[in-house]
Amino acid sequence: MRQYKDILYTLSRSRRKTASIYIERDGSVSVLVPEKLTDAQVDRIIEVKRPQIYKAIAEWDELNSKRYTREFVNGEGFPYLGRSYRLKLVERQKYPLALRGGFFCLKSKATPASRVRATASFKAFYRKRGLIWIRRRVEHFSKRMGVSVKIVRVMELRHRWASCSQNGAVNFNWRTIMAPPTIIDYIIVHELAHLLHLNHSAAFWNEVDKVLPDFRERRDWLRVNGAGLSL
Repeated sequence: MRQYKDILYTLSRSRRKTASIYIERDGSVSVLVPEKLTDAQVDRIIEVKRPQIYKAIAEWDELNSKRYTREFVNGEGFPYLGRSYRLKLVERQKYPLALRGGFFCLKSKATPASRVRATASFKAFYRKRGLIWIRRRVEHFSKRMGVSVKIVRVMELRHRWASCSQNGAVNFNWRTIMAPPTIIDYIIVHELAHLLHLNHSAAFWNEVDKVLPDFRERRDWLRVNGAGLSL
């Protein structure tokens, strides 16, 4: 963690050509720069971008002020593929969690359920279902975009919706499967475009636009509603 004036940030250097600044899902600031840039040069970039950083942090604070913490009790709603399914606690069931009859049925001997156990059950469900859905959509879009994807994973990414590496591995946050299918497609296309362009340059957004001409609406939906896609 580094600090410039009143801005705390994490710094990552790579073989990228341009510098980028992100406000992560937890409100922290990440700075990605070419590996040849000195610390002094990075500080100058942050100084120039300070107004935009303050604005982005303020926007994050506003969007996350109503973050909802779900309780593992009967009737609570949990999102899956853009729909909300109410929770039903059951005593006897083969699997810890099942989507059945329009309900999320959670095996529990007590009410309310243990939060740690219940959280683990939901994460396992989202990861398993998410991998099946996302792999199919990645295969579809990778052919359209002419990119090669070798590995698709659904995992705990903490502050990002997705990440990729130059060797063709693409990772997705398990929370992704909570979103509507159109938003999942946006996250996938966004990440596949990074296999062609590592930054958020005009060329990058042009690749996204060629596949999803309405990507701005999808991006805005995720920006506004993303905080609610959580346990």
